[in-house]
Amino acid sequence: MHPAPAEPRTRPPEHAPSAASRAAPVLALCSAVLLLLVVARWQPLMSADAAVARTTHRWAVGERGLTHVFRVLTDWVWDPVTMRLLCAAAALWLARRRSGWRPALWLAGACAAATLLQQALKAAVGRPRPVWPDPVDSARFAAFPSGHAMTATVVCGLLLWLLHRHGVGRTRWRIALVTAAVSVVGVGLTRVWLGVHWASDVLGGWLLGATVATAAVWAYDWQVVRPKTARAGGSPS
Repeated sequence: MHPAPAEPRTRPPEHAPSAASRAAPVLALCSAVLLLLVVARWQPLMSADAAVARTTHRWAVGERGLTHVFRVLTDWVWDPVTMRLLCAAAALWLARRRSGWRPALWLAGACAAATLLQQALKAAVGRPRPVWPDPVDSARFAAFPSGHAMTATVVCGLLLWLLHRHGVGRTRWRIALVTAAVSVVGVGLTRVWLGVHWASDVLGGWLLGATVATAAVWAYDWQVVRPKTARAGGSPS
């Protein structure tokens, strides 16, 4: 009998660092523009936020079963604590591998930086959360940016990049990609549905999370990948 063919593996992202270097400034600019609009309370944005919030809250009150499912997902599955624990587990796994302490420290540092940035912006902006006479959920601290959306974007983005860099099998890569996409999009939608965030809070969390993730990949390329390539006598991609 012939041995089963090995599962195709994803190619490590040789061009990912250069893509990150291009994406990070664009994402940072978009994040800054949205931040300024929120701080200035730009009326078209405030009106759109209010309209979305009223509609989704009406749905949440009317669909109690679905709302309960969304509360479980947002409080236990996609919660920032859960995401940070996942990040910590991945960092510990990397640290146990040979020469894996650098990516482990990089992963932990990027997640810590994202948390500090998120909390600093919440304190600086101080945006109130939506208030309802019949709330279906509650949350603490200021609204902008959404910590759930930002944390999920950072953690899922960095873990996806690490998986791709290590060349996982295509089936596993596709599963990871779908899981990450559902988590990032899902957690943002649940926060608006549950009436604890404005839509622009979630958009800000997504943009800021993507900014941190791409900037971290860019930094990793310059601090780790390129020096190794130079020592090996190759040319960086």
